[in-house]
This record gives sequence, C-alpha cells and structure tokens, in this order.
Amino acid sequence: MIIKHGLVVDPASGLSEHMDILVKNGKIARIAPEISEDSEEILEAGGLVVGPGLIDTHVHFRDPGFTYKEDIHTGAKASAKGGFTTVICMANTSPTVDNTDTLKDTLARASKEDIRIFQAAAISRSLKGRDEVDMLALKEAGACGFTDDGIPLLNAEFCYQAMKNAAKLNVPISLHEEDPAFIRNNGINHGKVSDALGIYGSPSIAEEALVARDCLLALRSGADVVIQHISSGVSIDLIRTYKKLGAKLHAEATPHHFSLTEDAVLEHGTLAKMNPPLRTENDRQQIIAGLADGTIDLIATDHAPHSTEEKSKPITEAPSGIIGLETSLALGITNLVKPGYLTMIQLLEKMTVNPAKLYHLPYGTIQEGADADFVIFDPDETWIPKEYASKSSNSPFTGEELTGKVKYTICGGNVVYSDIK
Repeated sequence: MIIKHGLVVDPASGLSEHMDILVKNGKIARIAPEISEDSEEILEAGGLVVGPGLIDTHVHFRDPGFTYKEDIHTGAKASAKGGFTTVICMANTSPTVDNTDTLKDTLARASKEDIRIFQAAAISRSLKGRDEVDMLALKEAGACGFTDDGIPLLNAEFCYQAMKNAAKLNVPISLHEEDPAFIRNNGINHGKVSDALGIYGSPSIAEEALVARDCLLALRSGADVVIQHISSGVSIDLIRTYKKLGAKLHAEATPHHFSLTEDAVLEHGTLAKMNPPLRTENDRQQIIAGLADGTIDLIATDHAPHSTEEKSKPITEAPSGIIGLETSLALGITNLVKPGYLTMIQLLEKMTVNPAKLYHLPYGTIQEGADADFVIFDPDETWIPKEYASKSSNSPFTGEELTGKVKYTICGGNVVYSDIK
C-alpha cells in the first residue's frame, strides 16, 4: 500500500509535512515526498491528516460479565471507527481481572480482533482494596498495568505498597480518585446544578483529597502513577506541583471533561452523569490549561457503555459513564485545536506517543520500520454523531455538530475502518 499526498503528523519526531508512505508486510517501509512503485494499492489521502493510530489507555469493554453493554468485538469495532488502533481495557469486569486465568482468557479472545487490545489487571483482589494481587504473575501473563478503576484505594498504606511493587515491575499504576466519604449522590457535581435538582452531589474535594495523598505517595514510591479522568482544577495544580518535585505523575483528561460542564446534566440528564462528574467552567478551563502546558499528558475516553434501560432510570439511580471512542478525536479537534488551545501535533501527542511511552508499547509513531498503524482524518469535515458501532449509545454528544472526521483506520497495514463509500 502507498498512502499518498497526506499531511503526515508524527508527534514523536515533530514531523508535519506532506509525505507519501509505503507500507509493506504490516510495517512502514519508506516515508518520502514522492513514492512510486508498481502493483501497489494506492490510498489517496490528499486533504487529509495521516497520524499514528490512536491509543486509548482507559476503556471498558464490559467483557466478561456485562456483554449486553459491550463486548470485545463491538468495542474493537467502536475503537476502529474512532481511529484507535490500540486500547487498554480496565479490570472491573465479572469476574474481575485479578488472576492469570481471567487475564489469559480475555487476551486470547482479544487477539482475534482487528486492533490491538491490551488488558490492565486489578490492584486488589475483587477490587476490595485489601489483598494485593500477584502483580509479578499477572505482568508475566500479559498485564500492561494495574488499576482498580471505578473504585478508589482508601487505605493509604496499601496504595503506597502497591505503588512500590508496580515501580519494581516498571509498569504504571492508575488510580480512581473519589473519596466516598464526601459523596452522597455520585456522578453529579455538588454545586448549582445538584442544588437545582434538589440533591447533594459529589464535591470536588472528594477527588482532590485523594489526589493530594497520592501525589505524595507517588513522589515517595518512584512509581509511574496515573491520575485517571481528572475533573478538578485544584487536582491539576497539585499534579503540576508534585511533578516539579520529581514525582512520576501522569494525568488523563477525558473529552467530556474538557468539552462540557455540569450544566450538561440539566440538558442531557443521565447521559451527562459520570464519575468523576462534570464540574464548573473554571475547572474545564483549568483542564484545558493543564493539557496545554503538559501537566496533563494523556487524553483517554473512559469509554463506559451502558444500556438504554439503565440510563433511563432516575438520575440518582442510573449508572455513571458515557461512550467515547467514536467521538474522541473530533471533540479534541472541535474543542481544543479549533479554538487554538492545542496544535494538532499536541493533540495527537496526548493520544498516541505519550500513551505508548507510558505503557512501553512499540506504537504511536510514524517512522520507517514501525508498525503501520494510522488514523487518517479530515480535520475540517463537520458531522453529527447519530449511530454507533458500540452496542451502546449513551452519549451527550449525539446530535451535536463536531469537526474532524475519521476516514480510515489502518492497523498493522490493514484497513480496519473506512468511511469512504
């Protein structure tokens, strides 16, 4: 295959030029201003951006245990449609990925899909926050990192020990930062919107208190610690400070947290309910500032499918979370690149090379000899999300006009998604 005339944007090298790319045997064989070879399939990318295949470090495919919401196959299809060639699944399935048998089964089934699917293992057995899993055995069986995502680690000493063990194994440990002691109704910010709904929600101190603790533990442990789906401006200030002190901290921002505020709950109801919740415009702006100055180095979707029936429940009963794989890139372009907060190369850096480096993955770059993983997209095309490859459709962005449309996703030299009819 020759990909011709595209604007090749590679954050790892800083390349942003019109180039042709020759793909052979699943690898990038050559990158040059003009490539002509006989009997090659030509993929015309004039007017399009050719970036490394996107990498999402935080997805829920609900498999095993909750496959009426999503399964590995539909999750892979949604990923490909969104431009993702590599994803990392969370461990809060049923059974929990806290043992090598469950891990190996999941990875074996994932290996049959068209994209690259990795699996994080739990930090604690059954996500109880008390008994640590066998990290070494799980890493040797294929776990790429550890997280109890969905549930915070409330025991500081347990969390610190887990960080130290992860540091020894040179794998990231990712933390869900919400202290339930402060929360009465999860998924909605405690503030003007929760007041309007007549409920007491989730105040930002619930996140900030644990972020403050874990920044200090990260500094002392030497571990690569990921603060997941950050929602509070104070949390970002804490991370910024402790990074300067030498902590190996990484922070995720989700597209919904940099795109929406708590006001979306009044418009979209349960479709805008998530943990941690959407917060104020000031918090949103501080998330954008954290993305711009590098304090936040990852954009991850926290793709969280739920059924229509579940999301149709009253707001205090419906589960938290939204799908995100199919709208992530467009939300980044619409709400970060178009307004001038980030350049295209900065956006792609947080969605490709940074995740790859953190998880020691040989992807996320466009260079000769690398795997031929690409997202090819029109940065200026407007479109409206209506139908999804995911089993679920729980998104507040359905019906909203977005800019930036994925046209092709290529993984290992194979076209795994095409928008070209």
